[in-house]
Amino acid sequence: MIPRLPERSRPAPGSACAADATDASPPRAASPGRPKDLSKGQAILDSARRLFLEHGFEGVSMDQIAAAAGVSKLTVYNHYGDKETLFGEAVRSYCEQGFPDAVFQDDPAQPLQAALLAIARRYFDFVCAPDAIAGHRLLCSPQMADTPVSRLFWTSGPQHIQERMAALLLHRAGHGQLQVDDPCRAASQFFALVRGDPHSRLLFGCDVCTSEEIAAHLQASVAMFLRAYAPSGPTR
Repeated sequence: MIPRLPERSRPAPGSACAADATDASPPRAASPGRPKDLSKGQAILDSARRLFLEHGFEGVSMDQIAAAAGVSKLTVYNHYGDKETLFGEAVRSYCEQGFPDAVFQDDPAQPLQAALLAIARRYFDFVCAPDAIAGHRLLCSPQMADTPVSRLFWTSGPQHIQERMAALLLHRAGHGQLQVDDPCRAASQFFALVRGDPHSRLLFGCDVCTSEEIAAHLQASVAMFLRAYAPSGPTR
């Protein structure tokens, strides 16, 4: 199991893993009452994710989400409280389905390069999926820039993934396999390397890389990261 980041290594304001909590109001909790129907909750999340991708946050109403999920609007509110909370939960659910925390269950006996390459491949496939590309384009649009929704997306998805990666790197550093002073920054750099030019080409609608090019890109990204964070030793 990967330990949680100790207090000194938890994201601080301004760090790569941190988000400024003052920029967005905390989401309201869902209404108390009868136990929630999990199948209805998942249907609401699936419908919300699809509609948000198609029409944007402002272009979707709770009535539309309820109709698409086959439930009443009251049921939507009982599960998620408000549209902002529902958006955050839709992002969290999408990330958990495509890039679950189980990806970061680390085995120190596994060679570090192999472990990082497996994470890199899973992450690259995740962020390059059609829905992920569509969502990225939507969040980069002028109407979404600098809105609380963008911050909510960050804290519900990418920030959580980076925090889990930071914990894994700290775990490996504890076994002497890496030298990492700021695990949050290192995690951010790892994922930036993995996305690289192939991800940008997809976002811009350019030609898609071949499987061989992607494999070479991921190998090179992991190799560069390992060189940057190799434990210090005698000068060669």
